[in-house]
Amino acid sequence: MPNPHEIYDLLQDYASGQETVREVIIGLVWTFCEAEACGLSMSPGIATRTLPWAGRLQGKTVAELSAWVREFEPYQATVGMAAINAAINRRHGLPKGLSLEPGNHGNLAVFEHFLSQIQGKKTVVIGRYPGLNEFVSQHQLDLTVLERNPGPGDLPDTACEYCLPEADWVFMTASTIPNKTFPRLAELSRDATTVLMGPTTPWLPELHHFGIDFLAGVEIANREMLRATVAEGGGVRLFDESVRYRVCPLGNGAAAAWTKQLIAQTAIEKETLTRAMGDWYEQGKTARFPHYAELETANRRLSRLDTCFKRLWDANPHE
Repeated sequence: MPNPHEIYDLLQDYASGQETVREVIIGLVWTFCEAEACGLSMSPGIATRTLPWAGRLQGKTVAELSAWVREFEPYQATVGMAAINAAINRRHGLPKGLSLEPGNHGNLAVFEHFLSQIQGKKTVVIGRYPGLNEFVSQHQLDLTVLERNPGPGDLPDTACEYCLPEADWVFMTASTIPNKTFPRLAELSRDATTVLMGPTTPWLPELHHFGIDFLAGVEIANREMLRATVAEGGGVRLFDESVRYRVCPLGNGAAAAWTKQLIAQTAIEKETLTRAMGDWYEQGKTARFPHYAELETANRRLSRLDTCFKRLWDANPHE
């Protein structure tokens, strides 16, 4: 498994641009960041009156806010994750995958999608999803919920050390990334089929190397409704009209094609920045090229993507 810091290195490599943050909204359930695209992250759900930076985020760069994903202060980490998702969504949009119809309970659409595969299997869900108890009872699933603040029938998140190594399927909320539990949970889930899910999910094929088999993130259906729902304290109402789930498998031919596409995009970005740097110094300027940091991160992204493609190809050479 990769080292614990690698996931955060990876995320920041995708959010190194200098695009300006237009707005940040920290709602009761979701946090919204808009730059050249929109990104979401689940809010910490901890009451506070002392955020020292409130009112000062608009106008900062995505790169500045994305660095916060490494912080252990929960609101900073959440804003950082939302900024990273805004950068990723701007950079390469949605991967090929299956958009899920919301049905009666849009927030449970992912479980509906995988229902036939998890029936009769030992399944662990990391994070409490409203309505899940009724869904489990209706379909008679062997399902355990791990929750940091456990409710009736849940196990505390410390039970992960015992439950995850024995699981056949693991559904992991992507809020584990900003709350810093992702590296250990992914390691414990390495023998299970693992789905990283929720509006916090970043669309990155490299998550395959952390043992993730499926990404179940969201696509934005209505930006105005999304912003209003977040601002007005919406939770599962997000799935009514604002977003819908999209499932993308990793570790197969589709993921390799997606990675190949990102390699081509990143190579063009690198070439453009390299030419711009050459022009900068040919003009006799001695100051450091102002976009040098972006060029460095483009090189790192390209290296990671090359490694990702090789691993996917080695695992499925005939697809």
